[in-house]
Amino acid sequence: MPHYHTLGQIPPKRHTQFRRPDGELYKEELFSTEGFSNVYSLLYHHYPPTAILNVGQPLDLKAEIVTDMEMLHRSFQSFDVDPVDDFLESRVVMLTNNDLQIAVAAPRKSMTDYFYKNGDSDEVIFVHKGSGTFKSMYGQLKFKYGDYLVIPRGTVYHMEFDDEDNRLLIVESHSPVVYPKRYCGNFDQLLEHSPYCERDIKQPQNLETIIREGEFLIKIKKEDKLYPYTYKYHPYCLIGWDGCHYPFVFSIHDFEPITGRIHLPPPIHQTFEGFNFVICSFVPRLYDYHPDSIPAPYFHSNIDSDEVMYYVDGQFMSKTHVDKGQMSLHPGGIPHGPTPGAAENSIGKKGTEELAVMIDTFKPLRATKAALKTEIKDYHLHWLDGLK
Repeated sequence: MPHYHTLGQIPPKRHTQFRRPDGELYKEELFSTEGFSNVYSLLYHHYPPTAILNVGQPLDLKAEIVTDMEMLHRSFQSFDVDPVDDFLESRVVMLTNNDLQIAVAAPRKSMTDYFYKNGDSDEVIFVHKGSGTFKSMYGQLKFKYGDYLVIPRGTVYHMEFDDEDNRLLIVESHSPVVYPKRYCGNFDQLLEHSPYCERDIKQPQNLETIIREGEFLIKIKKEDKLYPYTYKYHPYCLIGWDGCHYPFVFSIHDFEPITGRIHLPPPIHQTFEGFNFVICSFVPRLYDYHPDSIPAPYFHSNIDSDEVMYYVDGQFMSKTHVDKGQMSLHPGGIPHGPTPGAAENSIGKKGTEELAVMIDTFKPLRATKAALKTEIKDYHLHWLDGLK
């Protein structure tokens, strides 16, 4: 999905001899998804990436699903999820289906004694609070408030946080996360009408080749189980790599909003997509400029999709009140829209400072029992006059 990038040393042609100073071959690895049919990168390791010392017993990560009242408007206070020291243990799955799962996390500590690899899913980590450095076999990426970290499945990485106050929204996609097709057409380059371009994509830098033997724990997620693998060599022993398949950062603040004379539908906010879902960014923007426009959205029925709205900052135009980190689920099959008074109040306003992430899925989402612990009671009644 990203444009071509390279770091470190690589041979002049792929799949040819490339030798270490001591005469040994560097170990070439092709890194791709969907077989050999998708974009890929070629990685050159000092040591083979296959030297396993030990495999421990897996930990079951499967979320407990709520099985009653599935077609119900719900809302959750994700900031009520307690902070936890460990990055992986802090993840709380809120919503899930066969295509993806949506989690929140509040990790306090950096990952210091293990690495992580998601063998099932591409990950999109939205940074609501906090900053730090994402380190992987590809190099390093700085991240901060408002960044999307897009991580291809199979990437070995660890997170280093600058302090203990961190809040993350995490989407795990069982299909590749890509740019929306209409932004690229039949080309690899992002087209002129796209709300962002390649200049906004931050690529890995500062490749650190760590040539070290020992015992290195990599926790690997596969089919809702976490497997502890111990390897003989440090996973960041790459001398170089090149290709179009690697983790990157895109800031929600670099998304350029599309506006019009009258209210435009949610697809104009689309940022990424996967199989059966899209991710959208609502950012500060001017309101519609038709003299009789109603900036707030009209009521709409998501007959074929569930809508998840995660509120980041500012006051959302279609709501009387939302809190930071509030997450709403509007299931397909029943209409939803602005709360009482929101449409009238939006008339005559010039713009909004709202910031939110929306995830629309085309298969129903299931709430987890963990999510219900943070649920706002009777949210489905808040369209009644007089209720907030």
